[in-house]
Amino acid sequence: MARKKQFDYFGRMEQMAQYASESATLLLDLITNYSTEKFIDKSEKIHRLEDEGDRILKEIMTELYDAFITPIDREDIILITNRLDDILDELNATTYLFENLLVYTIRPNTDQFLQLVVTATSDVVQATKEFAKFKHSKVLKQYIEQVSKTESEADKLYSSLVKDLFANEKDPIEVIKWRDIYNHLEKITDACEAAADIIEGLVIKNS
Repeated sequence: MARKKQFDYFGRMEQMAQYASESATLLLDLITNYSTEKFIDKSEKIHRLEDEGDRILKEIMTELYDAFITPIDREDIILITNRLDDILDELNATTYLFENLLVYTIRPNTDQFLQLVVTATSDVVQATKEFAKFKHSKVLKQYIEQVSKTESEADKLYSSLVKDLFANEKDPIEVIKWRDIYNHLEKITDACEAAADIIEGLVIKNS
């Protein structure tokens, strides 16, 4: 009887991170070339990527239920997988926010915020990829630190944009809309940092 092929936990984690990075890039493109009709149509791609992330999450959990040996502790696999899923969830939720709040125009520097999201998710992909060989990787720490740096930049931009919103926007409905949008964008970079922090902690634990 042929032996069952070993399940690639690290590869599945990397795929989830890659879906998040692709979603962030799609969202930046939609914001940069914004129209309500195109946004609703093309945001479906982000919804599908989130669905694929959920599928991988379930696949990992099913495999953990039956697995005899895992490369790292089961609870650690669950922890990092859930943090990666959080990034996808926040990106997906942000697209629904633009739709549900009936956003017709994009405020200045929103694309700058999304560019930071793209950078953060891209570095999470690299950190997840390097995590598979963490005992020998020479660049994993660099990617983890870069995610933290990007999150700090996003915090500063968030603060600046919120101050400008309350100082200069006269329409209270627009204030409510954009406060929620900025909060969600910040949650994405926070989720990226949380995932990177978990990876860093697991490297220390398993070294």
